[in-house]
Amino acid sequence: MEPEATSLAPMLYLCATPIGNMEDITLRAIRVLGAVAAVYCEDTRRTGALLTKLNIKKPLASCRRENEAARAQEIVARVLAGEAVAYVSDAGMPGVSDPGERLVSACVAAGAPFTVIPGASAMTAALVLSGLPAANACFVGFLPRETGARRAALGSIAPHKGTLVFYESPLRVSATARELAEKLGDRSAALCRELTKLHEEVARGTLGGIAEQYAQTPPKGECVLVVAGAPEDAGMPEQDARSLAAQLAASGLRAKEAAAELAGRAGISKNEAYSLIRQIKRGEG
Repeated sequence: MEPEATSLAPMLYLCATPIGNMEDITLRAIRVLGAVAAVYCEDTRRTGALLTKLNIKKPLASCRRENEAARAQEIVARVLAGEAVAYVSDAGMPGVSDPGERLVSACVAAGAPFTVIPGASAMTAALVLSGLPAANACFVGFLPRETGARRAALGSIAPHKGTLVFYESPLRVSATARELAEKLGDRSAALCRELTKLHEEVARGTLGGIAEQYAQTPPKGECVLVVAGAPEDAGMPEQDARSLAAQLAASGLRAKEAAAELAGRAGISKNEAYSLIRQIKRGEG
């Protein structure tokens, strides 16, 4: 087999980088980063340190959330002009809870070619380490911080039968695990931290147990919370569903927000939940 050419086709190369252990950089990523005209990155200092360890010298340009839209147009123009450029986020795959989505959208809109150089992933590593089923798993990432959007997100994912994968700040792990236990039920769960690093750790148990374990002393390092999917018999008895609907209707939530939470917690469709909430708000419940 002939070796691959050292020159690269003109396009954008979205390169995954190690999430902890530096040995997880791929041979392909090293080759690509060494051959592109320039490397755009989330943090020039962090990427500069990575390239130094790889003995690669390239022009670096910042492309973070705050300037991604503007940088995307610049990158697209360079690709369409015939250049090969790379983009890396601080760790893992660009676009997965990291900058990169706007960049990809700009390439699609302009017809600029791009490809992915795969590699380390906190999501897949945690999913396998958790010991929970990987089939039909749902990557949630970071939950919204705004109350209404958060309620809607939890209501949407609550009935999902596959394993759920969340990213979370170590300072909020306990509170989030407790909230999930309240909204989804006290399901089996695993807290995976410091993935691929020297002090990698997996704490398995239930959401309530994890909330209690880290209530006083938060875990250290980056964390992934993996939660079992909804049980097959997740449906709530009708009387209990009506009682919950009455509580939500009286809570001050808008009908759609209350219905989203009711659907997730009661295991009913959003249409059924909305109809029930409206009935109660009209005094027909």
